[in-house]
Amino acid sequence: MNTHEERPHSTSIATTIRSPLRIGLGFVTALTVLWALPWISGRAGRRMLHPIPVSVVVDAGRAPSWPGAEHAWTDRFADGTPDFLRLNDPGDQAAFRRWFTLIAEYQAVRPKPELPKEITDCASLLRYSYRESLERHDENWFLASRMEVDAPPGEIRAWTYPRTPLGTALFRVKPGTFVRDDVTNGAFAQFADARTLVERNAYLVSRDVRRALPGDLLFYRQFGQSSPWHSMIVTRTGPQAVVVYDTGEDRGKPGELRRVALAELVDHPQPQWRPLPGNPNFLGVYRWNILRGTP
Repeated sequence: MNTHEERPHSTSIATTIRSPLRIGLGFVTALTVLWALPWISGRAGRRMLHPIPVSVVVDAGRAPSWPGAEHAWTDRFADGTPDFLRLNDPGDQAAFRRWFTLIAEYQAVRPKPELPKEITDCASLLRYSYRESLERHDENWFLASRMEVDAPPGEIRAWTYPRTPLGTALFRVKPGTFVRDDVTNGAFAQFADARTLVERNAYLVSRDVRRALPGDLLFYRQFGQSSPWHSMIVTRTGPQAVVVYDTGEDRGKPGELRRVALAELVDHPQPQWRPLPGNPNFLGVYRWNILRGTP
């Protein structure tokens, strides 16, 4: 769903252009702009392809105008996520899950010097994979991300980052259900730590890890640690189930990205890391709020 606004036609310009000469010059100018536009876009880089709409962010008193705008200001699950942000189409959900898992797994297997600088812990891995999954995956994106994908999934059609209904502020950071003022009062931000991600941007599916789908999250709370909240991404399910996570910094040492079979995690030598219902440190399987409410 595109959130750009169409500019109203200017009557002053229409009444000013009277002569055939002016019409001809206007036609030539338009052709020149159309001819040069692809070259300009290519030169400008990926940001040129994603102008951020400010209408939704600035004007909280008027409902956005895009397909599905009847859900503009509702929050039917009272989880703080506006319904206009949810991916209601099954195809969009599938595309998001596939991109999210592909991007997360790729970070775990690529050489460490090539990792995005922002990935330093488990929460930053989630934020990066989430945001990049919602981008438009064109040639510029592949050049910037330096990812290699044999069979790219389809694109999300509802909206793409940063052309989102909330601009670049993807993550809910304040408690409460969604209200109109939340688009301008700081309820959403670009940054969210692991605790905020689980409490404000995802919901509990089950404490049975067998209920997880690709793209779901495993959350832990390890009591007594300086950073007690930890997360993992389920990238594959079934007999060959896999999770990806970042260990985070430990005693001044940088963390590392790991790709581990879920079966190994279930038999982890430290019981507090086992994703089992009997482990009080395991909070359960969580799913992003934007995937909530459809089959």
